Amino acid sequence: MPSFVHRITKYDPADRDERGGYIGAEDTISDHGPVEAAYLQAIAAFAEDTGIDRLAVREPEIAFLARFGLEPTTDGHGLAGLFPHDLSGFHDGAEVSLSVGLELVRAMLRDNGAWCRLEVEDTFTVHVGWDQYVYVGSDKPCERALARTRALGLFPERLEASPYDADFDEPGVQRPADEGFWARVRWSVAMRHAAMLEEGYLHNASRWHRLTEDTIDAVRARLTPRAQLTVWPDLSADVDAVLASLPDEGPVEFVWEDENGVISSTTVDESEYGELAARVAGARAATALSLTLDERHPLFTAVLPDSDGVLRARWRTEPTPSDRNWAFLKTLHRGQICTGTVTEIADFGVTFVDIGGFTAMINLPELSWRPFVHPSDVVTVGQVISAEILDVDLVCERVPLSLKALREDPMPRFVQRVGQTTNGVVTTLLPFGAVVRVEDGEDGLAGLVHLSELAEGHVDRPEDVVRVGDGLLVKIMDVDVPRRRITLSHLQALPSGER
Repeated sequence: MPSFVHRITKYDPADRDERGGYIGAEDTISDHGPVEAAYLQAIAAFAEDTGIDRLAVREPEIAFLARFGLEPTTDGHGLAGLFPHDLSGFHDGAEVSLSVGLELVRAMLRDNGAWCRLEVEDTFTVHVGWDQYVYVGSDKPCERALARTRALGLFPERLEASPYDADFDEPGVQRPADEGFWARVRWSVAMRHAAMLEEGYLHNASRWHRLTEDTIDAVRARLTPRAQLTVWPDLSADVDAVLASLPDEGPVEFVWEDENGVISSTTVDESEYGELAARVAGARAATALSLTLDERHPLFTAVLPDSDGVLRARWRTEPTPSDRNWAFLKTLHRGQICTGTVTEIADFGVTFVDIGGFTAMINLPELSWRPFVHPSDVVTVGQVISAEILDVDLVCERVPLSLKALREDPMPRFVQRVGQTTNGVVTTLLPFGAVVRVEDGEDGLAGLVHLSELAEGHVDRPEDVVRVGDGLLVKIMDVDVPRRRITLSHLQALPSGER
């Protein structure tokens, strides 16, 4: 931030009590006359000393439910004549001329409803505070501007920093609306999880867009730069039920789609429900959203980066569980070894593992190199395991793991036993042969003895020769590692005189 920061006021610092409160005779009501003009001239003087003629709008906002200004309400939040009716051009990062910047300061001094920071990065700042306190920062001492300010009858006081400096030190990483975000949007729309996009183009102001697989690109193309984006489930087609569910008291945000497909929103309380019902008569769909953060449940959020892909907006969205998942998954990579706790073994065989607040999964083939009947033969609920990450899917928010990747595959070593004769145990009978375990233990490797290799002559069924549990002498004929197959022969294991 700039090194030289001054608070500029019409209040003499000598007229303050020990707490810093003003106790002088100066009228604290905003002045549209000489005082306001003096403020604007002082700011212009600081800009001239700093050598700047353009300013960037940062974190712009308009008044929401309550206004505490002493000035009467003004149409357009004081921005009429500066920006179009839809306020295009008044957004975070927008560059304006010094003259437009001074008119923005005028609107803020009058508390017309619009507010923003005006800045040139690390060079110059103008912040308007409560009761006509203006904070100007510069990377230069601006001695001429200070003298000019005093000559205008104002009081510049040197400060360490402006109390209105941006402070966005919340923990966590802001999710950008990058290609990964839009891939997530497309997937969510295709899966019918999402259908609505809320575009926060100013603080306290938003637009709503319906998303379909065919409209996503068009919606994306007309979004306001650096907008805050919130993805929601679809509206309800039962508008009467939504109206009936409105709370008995307190404000709520009501969003609806009219018969022409136009989506609107308004904030109402119980005193306005009758008027609202008449207003939305004939609407196709609607929803009611609590204004309390804990009771609002969007799917996921993001902030638009600049055209070069860099996220320069300093404001943040309120993170959803999906956003927190995204931030965690960004720390993972394929091949990484992670530790987690088995939380569930599903009936369909997938094992779920908590790896730090996110639920990853192990599919059946990735549990073990060795044969097993049920996943519970390999892992148990509550067991702490280490596994390798096979992939990190940010779109579907999935992380498949492999437990067997951290174990030695016994098959390559077993190749060395090709040609050997060993005793095995029959574990399974199949129409075309018998499965024989050739390693000790229930999870020992097993191979197939084909019908033609069970006995001399023709064999119709394996149970005509052996039963499950029988011991059987076999010769290891082949080990196909890629196909995970071991071929055995009982005939080849017998001495030549016994065949």
